[in-house]
Amino acid sequence: MTQMILLVCPMIFLASFIDSIAGGGGLISLPVYMMTGLPIHTAFGCNKFSASMGSIISAVRYQKSGKIKWKSATVSAVFSLCGASIGAQINLRLDPLFLKKLVLVILPIAAVVVLFGNHHRQNMRLLEGRRLYLGCGMAGLLIGLYDGVIGPGTGTFMILAYTSFIGYDYVTASGNAKVANLASNLASLIVYLLHGNVLFLLAVPAGICGILGGWIGSSLAISKGTKFIKVIVVLVLIGVFGKLIWDVVSAAGVV
Repeated sequence: MTQMILLVCPMIFLASFIDSIAGGGGLISLPVYMMTGLPIHTAFGCNKFSASMGSIISAVRYQKSGKIKWKSATVSAVFSLCGASIGAQINLRLDPLFLKKLVLVILPIAAVVVLFGNHHRQNMRLLEGRRLYLGCGMAGLLIGLYDGVIGPGTGTFMILAYTSFIGYDYVTASGNAKVANLASNLASLIVYLLHGNVLFLLAVPAGICGILGGWIGSSLAISKGTKFIKVIVVLVLIGVFGKLIWDVVSAAGVV
C-alpha cells in the first residue's frame, strides 16, 4: 500500500494540475491507477473518487466566475448523471482483460482530441428554446455514458459538444462542462461505492493530492504554458501506456 501511495499520489497531483490548466488529467490518472496492479474495476472506482473531488473544486471555481449558464448546465447535469450511472453499470459487467484492451484503444483517441482539438473554435449560432435544452440533454446523456464506461477526456468532449453543436463560447462551454462532469463523476462514483470498488486507503490521499494540484494549477495565470503542459502529458502517456501494453500482452500469454 505504501508503494502504491508513493506512485499514485504524485501522479494524481500532476494530473489534476495539468487538468486545471490544459485539460486531460484523466488521461494520466486512470492509467496510473491501473499500473498499481489493482483490479481494473477498483482502479476505475478509485479514479472516480479522486476525479470527483477535483471536479468539485473546478465547478466552484467556475461558479464564482459567473460563467455558468445554470439552466442549460442543469439539464446537461441531470442527463449526464443518468448516462454515467448506466455507463458505470456497463463497466462493472465487462471482462477485466477486455476492459484493459478497451482502455488502450479508447484513451489514445481521447488523447488526440484533448491535445490537438481546436477547442476555441465556434462553428454555429447558439441554439435557442427547446433545441438548446434538447442539445444539452443529448450531450449530457451520451458523454455521461462514455464517462461511466471509460472517463478520460469527458470534459473536453463536453466542451466540443457545447461549442460545435450547441453554439456556446469556449468560456461558457467550459463552465457548463464542469457542472455536467461533476454530475457524471458523482453518479459513477456512487455505483462503484455500492459495489465496493473504491480502495479508500489509496483513494483518499490521492484525492487530497488531486485537490492540491487543481488548486495550485487554477491559481496560476498561465497563458503560454499550455504547450509545455501538453508536452508533459505526452511524455507521461508514453510511459504509462508502455507499462499497460506490457501488462496486457503478458496477461494474454504472448510474453
